[in-house]
Amino acid sequence: METKHLRRHRYLLSWFGVVMLAVSTLWVGVAPVLAPTHQYQIAVFTPGLSFTPVLDGLREGLAQLGYVEGKNITLVVEDTQGAAPDLAQRAARLAQAKPDVFVTMGTSHTTAVRQATTSIPIVFTRIGDPVHSGLVASYTSSQNNVTGISTYSGPLTGKRLELLQEIAPEIKRILAVVAKNERNVQASFERLVETAQKLEIEVLRRDVTSREEIEHVLRAIPPGAMEAMYHVPSSLVSAHIDLLIQKAKQEKLPLIVHEESMVDQGALASYGGHSRPMGALAAKLVAQILRGAQPAELPIQTPDTLFLAFNLTTAKAIELELPSSVLERADRLVE
Repeated sequence: METKHLRRHRYLLSWFGVVMLAVSTLWVGVAPVLAPTHQYQIAVFTPGLSFTPVLDGLREGLAQLGYVEGKNITLVVEDTQGAAPDLAQRAARLAQAKPDVFVTMGTSHTTAVRQATTSIPIVFTRIGDPVHSGLVASYTSSQNNVTGISTYSGPLTGKRLELLQEIAPEIKRILAVVAKNERNVQASFERLVETAQKLEIEVLRRDVTSREEIEHVLRAIPPGAMEAMYHVPSSLVSAHIDLLIQKAKQEKLPLIVHEESMVDQGALASYGGHSRPMGALAAKLVAQILRGAQPAELPIQTPDTLFLAFNLTTAKAIELELPSSVLERADRLVE
């Protein structure tokens, strides 16, 4: 009888241990997504406009990780509506409020915040080449207070031009509007020229520093001066991509860009990362920093997948028949 009682006692203890292990495992599994109790402040410095999907992805990503606006985080969004002459002053004002983390979009806005603080963690998004821009020491470690998501646009520059020629084989001259005050743009342009020479395509470069200069450049180019337009990624021109889209439609020219949201706006084709997922990736980095990680410990990330998109309505408007071999490879067709 005593032996039977001991066996039953041991069984109950064993069963209780299994249950407790399962409960503790479940708790560990859900702990990272439980809503934090601390109130955090996140400063977002953005050019707005075509960068808006990044902010949407950031908000969604933070909410999925348990960081909810008005509950345990506050997002202080400084939207400059494109390039602005007072970026340094705006960044300095944001830094004076001592947010827990900065989220920046584009090279110029990230550079302004980096100059404003060397201590507050910075998570950047949509930067083509953060190493060449001087923001980080390497992709494996920034060795400073910066980490983030690179669009990897520099190495993809040549691929986009090859795609443009595949779409419109007859092109011999392309227009490239270049934001001359952004350091990373020069490297992308050099790669563009290198590929263009191999493809026997002439690149018409026009330097700009403001929306007004973009408008002036596009007005000054006579009809027939080029057969296509190529968007060299930059914060300035990306923020005002509507001007290039309008010009391309007026002149019935193919325009290739680096970001899918621009295809939604009317650009013919894009090849590169996707802004909304970049915002979600940035949210994960922000969450890691809020939990104690240092930016220098978090490697620079690049998009998980590259996205090829076409606007069929634009193709019809500019009277261009897209090759079936290209359409078959598309991840998205906008109609």
